[in-house]
Amino acid sequence: MTTPLTDLVRRLRHLEIRIRKAVEAQLQGDFHSVFKGTGLEFDDVRLYQYGDEVRAIDWAVSSKGHGTFVKTYKEEKEQQVLVLLDVSASLDVGDGQRRKLDVARDIAGLLALSAARQGSALGLFAFSDQKELYLPPAKGARAAYALINRLFSLVPASRGTGVGAGIRQALGLLKRRTLVVLISDFIDGHYERELTMLAQRHDLIVVQLRAPRERQFPALGIVPLRDAETGQVRWVNTSSADFRARIESGADRQEAELVNLCRRTRTGFLPLSTEGDFVPQLVNLFRYRQQIGRRG
Repeated sequence: MTTPLTDLVRRLRHLEIRIRKAVEAQLQGDFHSVFKGTGLEFDDVRLYQYGDEVRAIDWAVSSKGHGTFVKTYKEEKEQQVLVLLDVSASLDVGDGQRRKLDVARDIAGLLALSAARQGSALGLFAFSDQKELYLPPAKGARAAYALINRLFSLVPASRGTGVGAGIRQALGLLKRRTLVVLISDFIDGHYERELTMLAQRHDLIVVQLRAPRERQFPALGIVPLRDAETGQVRWVNTSSADFRARIESGADRQEAELVNLCRRTRTGFLPLSTEGDFVPQLVNLFRYRQQIGRRG
């Protein structure tokens, strides 16, 4: 007899197999590459030697008066992973069959199962305008199933959005270099400083979730529209050319600003739609990780 969790895991496993086959066929690469480190990780300190670079000096340790010390590093073989997930009310929007939140949960569940298969530690921090759920990075199938169960049964306490606040809380929790997969629709503002800090300290991939009707709203005439997060209702002529142009230009501007921010911070950016099959798009995440790994 199957349970809802069993059926859910079976569906996610099927998606994972599709992605793994696509990665191997299209990229001639390793599915494990998404969980590998892409650079150098701090290891220890040693006394300064002639020829060492000044920028390698650990000034905090050296200031204790026992000599001049430089940082040493080791190659990152494996990174812990944190899925930083927006679960605010704006993610309830979709194409009628699938919401942005459904896609977000599927991605988090897929990464959890994949990390368990590869022996990598993966955690979850879900936020609205407050912390909704935090599960520290852990390894193994049991941890992955627990994460999936908690995530898919989560009912957020708040409907608001606070991307910047969510990033700040995650930064306070991460004690070592981590691969952070930040998933949100980014219908918010004033998070640029926090995202830049996250990209500087950790290995960051940004996934923006989009629903087609947020860019091309259906012409329904004069109808009441309710803000999913504030509950405010206003009457709008959705058939108006001016209204439709403002909706589309606003969505284009918002996405362009996020793309430029990711480009400036050298952050991987992956847009995903609620419409159609997102698996081929998700392969781009693995393509990005492979490219970064080769450069590292």
